[in-house]
Amino acid sequence: MTLMRAISQDTFGGPEVLHAVQVERPEPLPTEVLVRVVSAGVNPVDVKTRSGGGMAGVLGDPPFILGWDVSGVVEQIGFGVNTLQVGDEVYGMPWFPRQAGAYAEFVTAPSRQFAHKPRSLGHDEAAAMPLAVLTAWQSLLDAADVQPGQRVLIHAAAGGVGHFAVQVAKHLGAYVIGTARAAKHAWLRELGADELIDYTATRFEDAVSDVDVVLDLVGDGHDATSTRSLDVLRPGGLLVAVPSGFSPDLLRDAEARGLRAQAFLVEPDGAALTRIARLVDDGKIAIGVEEVLPLEKAAEAHERIAAGRTKGKLVLRVAP
Repeated sequence: MTLMRAISQDTFGGPEVLHAVQVERPEPLPTEVLVRVVSAGVNPVDVKTRSGGGMAGVLGDPPFILGWDVSGVVEQIGFGVNTLQVGDEVYGMPWFPRQAGAYAEFVTAPSRQFAHKPRSLGHDEAAAMPLAVLTAWQSLLDAADVQPGQRVLIHAAAGGVGHFAVQVAKHLGAYVIGTARAAKHAWLRELGADELIDYTATRFEDAVSDVDVVLDLVGDGHDATSTRSLDVLRPGGLLVAVPSGFSPDLLRDAEARGLRAQAFLVEPDGAALTRIARLVDDGKIAIGVEEVLPLEKAAEAHERIAAGRTKGKLVLRVAP
């Protein structure tokens, strides 16, 4: 038996339930690859799942190993893999919403859930991308079908998903409006935002109207953000709600007003990550990493994400 380092939990609870363990290293099945994790991204869904929300209903009761964002090196390939080779540098969001176990030295997953990481990025930056950038990409392209010239409002525009959503929406030719604290406005303008609203000083529904698409990364759990977003949509406009979906009442309200509302959950997509890597290498998408912490400080990363003040992403360095 070959052991590896990981961060696990034996019960639901606060960040203090996360602890270092030694567990058996996985082996790739046919069509899977074994990836040596160099860096792992940390996301709000990790924090929610640790405490019993998020994807806990999918993972079941602890013990389990959190984390879905991976950047690393292919260590071994299973029978039938023909898109990757041993030694390839890859990034991905394997298995979501099932357990991927990214807070560990090795993960296994189907080879096509990974892609070659952007050549211009190190592993820390690449690990910050998959879940957040795929959420932005799939919600704006696949769910909302954003078209050039449309007005897109992005809530929590400076967050992990939000800062990618600003850039993806701009890449699609949209007029991009974001909500964020004033201190982050200059950075978001650099990323392509056309208009910004300081939600701590102004009610967004008083500052913007005639919006085609709202990407809500906050949800009704905070100041009825989803419900209030209906007020800024033009007839036929679409609300895409990412965190925890939305209530049947919200859907009925939207339909009664001639609007549309759709819940969204991201899924693994190696082909999209390949397209995104080209955009990154062409300078079209930038990555905001606030800090890189050692794997053993996963609890600290969770505390900081729960505080809701991060700019971009936090990343755990797994490899020594």
